[in-house]
Parts: sequence; structure tokens; C-alpha cells
Amino acid sequence: MENKVLIFGHKNPDTDSITSSLVMENLERKLGNENVKAVRLGDVNKETQYVLNYLGIEAPELISEVEPNQEVILVDHNDKTQSIDNIGDAKVLKVIDHHAINFTVSSPLYYRAEPVGCTATVLYKLYKENEVEVDKTAATLMLSAIASDTLVLKSPTTTDYDKKVVKELEKITGLDINEYGVDMLKAGTDISDFTPEQVINIDSKLFEQSNKKFRIAQVNTADLDSIFKNQAYFEQAINDDIQKENLDFYVFAATDIINSNSRIISLGNDAPVVEKAFGVAVDNHTAMLENVVSRKKQMLPPILDALNNDVNL
Repeated sequence: MENKVLIFGHKNPDTDSITSSLVMENLERKLGNENVKAVRLGDVNKETQYVLNYLGIEAPELISEVEPNQEVILVDHNDKTQSIDNIGDAKVLKVIDHHAINFTVSSPLYYRAEPVGCTATVLYKLYKENEVEVDKTAATLMLSAIASDTLVLKSPTTTDYDKKVVKELEKITGLDINEYGVDMLKAGTDISDFTPEQVINIDSKLFEQSNKKFRIAQVNTADLDSIFKNQAYFEQAINDDIQKENLDFYVFAATDIINSNSRIISLGNDAPVVEKAFGVAVDNHTAMLENVVSRKKQMLPPILDALNNDVNL
């Protein structure tokens, strides 16, 4: 890597993770730090590829580990379970994120996390604070990320500041988030040539809480029935992951981008925690979560609360 500072998002990268790596690289270079390189920790999904194709740019290089004392900048994550496997060998210089903090290091670092809908929103603020011009490519990358993470501003994670940033980005790019963003989301729902293993890993995150280890995977769709007609195959892939990673439970959420709800598959020894978390009855390993679209704000918190309550009893 020519001793460059590596910039990357989480494993199983989504659009925010990939585009924020590229945007952060651009910002660092404009601030005079040429010794940076955006990389990625997983395959590019179809939604993100739509963005890259639109702009005519290549995806960041794929890496699987870093050298000891490698200097890195983390975007769109801070949890070590979601980062590169040997992140403990690296020297983290900066973190730019919008998730809950679950991160400790032995040395001081620059840490910027805000409760907004997208890492790109934080990055836009950094451009403005440093009086750096936002070019059209960077603006398109950021607009794409916000459209993805907020489901075109429909997710409950969306803030007024996200909406304000979108208006500015629309001016720079000439794009309408309601047209471009929906086309981008639809491109990401095409899983016709994916195996069940690939589908559950399109956007899957590992969590550890209260001595429990679990995954929440999410895939966007415009047709829930098209997903659940293959339920048995998805369950086999999920059970394989549970066994391989020694998980206590696994939640796979198919999110309907048209009607703004999610249907889940819940498997594993501690799968009943889902019923406690959401107050729903799980039938044939599935349940409908009405008006639930955000893993970060609507899925993870009630699951963590349910786990903590079990521990406190």
C-alpha cells in the first residue's frame, strides 16, 4: 500500500461505507494529505455499483488485513467486530461515523460522530467547516449515501440536517434525490443472480452484547413475496452462518422500500428475544415489523434492550 493511510468502512460494505471512504480520501487530499488511500472490506453491492457506474469511477481496492502499525481512518463504523479482522494491529488516526460508540483505543485520536442519518452528512459538514469546495463527484457520492441510508429521506434516522444537506447537494449535482435515489435503491433490490449465502451477506453486521453474539442482516426489496418464496434456502444459509460463527441468534430483515416495513427471519437458540424486542409473534421463524426500516434505530436498540433486561432479571 506504499505506506499510505488507509481509509475504509465496515465489512459487507453498503453505499455509505464505500462512498464515504472515497469522499474522505478526497477531503484529506484537499486538506493537503496526499498520503491516503480509500479501500474496502468486502464486495460492492449492486446499489453501490449503480453509483460507481453513474460516475464512471472504480471501486476502492479490496483488502483483508493490514500490516502491524498501519495507520487507518475508519468511516461509517467504530465497532471492532465490524472492522477489518486485525484492526487491533492498526493505528487508528480518525473515526468519522454516525453510529453509537462502541470503541476504545490506547492513544488519542480525532473522533467525529453525530446522530444524523448518514456518515456522508457528517463529511459534508467537515467540508464546510474546513472551507473545502464540494465538487460534483463528491457531492454525488454523498447524495447517494444519504439516499441509501435514509431510504430517500423516509427512514426515521433522517434528521433536518440531512434534509438541508440534500438540498445543497442537489444544487451541486443537478440531481433530484426522489428520482435518482429511487432508481439507485431499485438497482440494489435485484438479487436474481445471487445465492442465498450472498443475499444474507449483502448488508450484514455482527454484534456482541450481554454475552450474546448475533447478526442482523438486511436487504432492500420492492417485493417481499419474491424474497420469502425462497425462505427455506435462506434459512439454510443462516443456520450455516450460525454454526460457523457460533452465533446465539440471527435476524435477517427484508425491507420493503415501497411500503416502509420489514419482514424478518429469526433463527438460533436465542431467537425468541425477537418476540420480546418487538412485541410480535414469530410464526414459522418469521414476523412482520410494521413501519420498521432502520436497523440502527428501529431493530438493534429494542434487541439490545431485550438482552439487557434478561441479564438484569
